[in-house]
Parts: sequence; C-alpha cells; structure tokens
Amino acid sequence: MATRSIDTGTDELLCEISERVATITLNRPEARNALSDQLTPALRRMIKYCGDDASVGVILITGAGTAFCAGGDVKGMGDGASKTEIPFEERVANLRTKQWTLTGALVGLRKPTIAALPGPAAGAGMAIALACDIRIAAESAIMSTGYARIGLTGDYGIAWLLTRLAGTARARELMFLSERIDARRCEQLGLVNRVVPDSELRDTAFALARQLADGPTSAFGRIKDNLDQALTSDLAASMDQEAENMVLAARTTDHKEAVRAFVEKRKPTFTGG
Repeated sequence: MATRSIDTGTDELLCEISERVATITLNRPEARNALSDQLTPALRRMIKYCGDDASVGVILITGAGTAFCAGGDVKGMGDGASKTEIPFEERVANLRTKQWTLTGALVGLRKPTIAALPGPAAGAGMAIALACDIRIAAESAIMSTGYARIGLTGDYGIAWLLTRLAGTARARELMFLSERIDARRCEQLGLVNRVVPDSELRDTAFALARQLADGPTSAFGRIKDNLDQALTSDLAASMDQEAENMVLAARTTDHKEAVRAFVEKRKPTFTGG
C-alpha cells in the first residue's frame, strides 16, 4: 500500500499514512521537539484530521531525533511580558481550549493511539504521551513532569492522566519532585507499556500499530468507551454499558467475519462494519 504524505502546514510536524497507520512526527529535533506556535496548532489539526479520516485505523505519535517532546519552550516563557496584558479570564479560557483540542482530543479519539518515545518526554510532552492508549519507549527514553522545576503546576491533563496510570501517591511524587524517570522505572510505574532497544523502537511501534490497524475498529471504539466509563462509574453502570456494547458488537459484520475465520482457521479480514 502506498504511503500518503499529509500537508501539516509546517515542517515542524510531519504526517504520513501507510497501511492504515497515521504516523505523526514532531519535527524540531534541534529543540528536542519542544512545542511551538507552529508545531502545536499543526498537531491539533492532524489529530482531528486523522481522527476523521476513515482510512486511518491507528494513530502513532513520535518525535524526530533523540527526543519525544520536551514540552513547552521554557526559554520563550521569559519573553511573554505582553501576556500579562491579557485579562486573566481570557488566558484561562484560551488554555482550556488548547488543552481540550490537544490531549483532550487524543483521549477522546475512538481509534487506538500509540506514542513511541525515542527519548525525553517532559511537561506537556509527557502529557501527550500519557494521553495515548499505549506507550512504547526506547531504553534511553526518560519522562519528567518538569513543572515544579520552573514554578508551574501542570497542564494538558497531566494530573488526571498521572493519577489514573500511576496512582495518587506516585502522581504526587512525580509532580512534586520533577525527577527524570528512566524507561525501566516508567514501565514499573505503569507509565509505559513496553521498553525496547533504541534501534528497534520505530519498527516495534509500527508493527504494533499495523496489528491494531488490521483489527476490528468498531469494537475498539466500544472497548475504549467501556474502559473510559470504568474510570468514573461503579460496577453496575460499567456492566450495563458492557452489555449494550457487547450486543451491538455481536451484530457487526466484523464479528461474523471473525467467527468464520476462527472456524476456517485463518486470519480475519475486518472492514469496520
């Protein structure tokens, strides 16, 4: 299947679609892929574009060079004197919108999402990685919340994401201390799913993405619905939703195809129906 390059509007973000996998690459290696006024809006656009594109089954986010994303541009933060002239309420509303259209949109996608970390994921970059369904890290990758080091409190859902992935005690430790956590400890804490040798990261991440892209996309969306509800509801409500989604899934052509493939001892061909 041919690879299709998508125009992101900036060289700071790359996007290509191949074999139903959309690979989005943060492309500021000289700045450890820190977010910028060009990269971040493009990333928002590509998350929505790939989410809406029926030819995309899985979204894979990674970084060029030896970093995933260093978060916000700290050097540029000291130049924001003009921001103090913007009313408080307007700045809060602006940040809320930015959060909902980036990590909020990632969490809301009903397609599987994967983050492949070739190196550091810090601050908002860490939040972007945690907002994905699955994280694969190179052995040299690290994570750090980073906010407390520069006197900030955190954004892009990092408190919510950390608490649910690592638990409240670990979330407090990671936010307060802002330590650099190596890949193996990230795996132990539940922040990444797998750690692989640096040289194998891209191939391993794409292979996993391809495996998911071949899967039952409709079922994946309902699985995500079930898992999301499980975070906030009791057992009864969770089971009620599971029952509804199970019956809906049993009516799909994908389910019928999977049953036929099982009987015929072959790999199923899912169409999303």
